[in-house]
Amino acid sequence: IGLAWHEFIKIRRKSKRGSQVMFDIEVKNMLVRHEGVVCHVYKCTAEPPRNTIGCGRNLDDNGISEEEAMYLLANDIKRVKEELNMNFGAWRTMPEKARMVCIDMAFQMGITGFMGFLRTRKLMEMGMWLEASEEILDSKYAIQTPSRAAYNSRQLALCGQNGKDIRRSSK
Repeated sequence: IGLAWHEFIKIRRKSKRGSQVMFDIEVKNMLVRHEGVVCHVYKCTAEPPRNTIGCGRNLDDNGISEEEAMYLLANDIKRVKEELNMNFGAWRTMPEKARMVCIDMAFQMGITGFMGFLRTRKLMEMGMWLEASEEILDSKYAIQTPSRAAYNSRQLALCGQNGKDIRRSSK
């Protein structure tokens, strides 16, 4: 996490502000040296041990901020879209609501879980939105997270018939 020489010179030339920026960089580098960078949750050496991540971030006492949560979410969405591109390229050509369902399901259950929905995905590729929406409801996913599955089912049903819900039992 070092600083390129030309950046160092540019910052040093800027009086007090440059000094503060340099100080902050040096503090950051020192803490990285002392704490290390661990990109998964681990137990620290304190008594009692605390769940920790990154450079000594105590999750038990400090958690994360909403801004940090949104940053992580943006990265997760990017990752899920990349995984969908690699594993289910057809998703890119689907209506927006269907793409959102793909992202939501892959986000929740991982790409492997989403790829297990073979019939649902095949029906989606064929533009058979009502059948795909019903297929979602006939799954362990719908039992484990009924509200989310019902929402995604409705979104797929809305892909047909110019955005009108074409299911018989819609409200």
